[in-house]
Amino acid sequence: LTEIVKNIPLDKILIETDSPYLSPIPFRGKRNEPSYVIEIAKKIAKIKNINLNDVENATMDNTLKLFHKIS
Repeated sequence: LTEIVKNIPLDKILIETDSPYLSPIPFRGKRNEPSYVIEIAKKIAKIKNINLNDVENATMDNTLKLFHKIS
């Protein structure tokens, strides 16, 4: 998945927690929870070598665009 994240532009990434049994590290083995989404954002920031706030802002914008809340 690391190579995939490296190659996908940030404006095409969404973060979600629909998979109940694929929790991120450090919660592996526990039921996935929406509060763990920050761990995914941290990992994306690390892989892409960018600021966590940039990931948070971009993925929020991407989500809003997907659901047509902004143009």
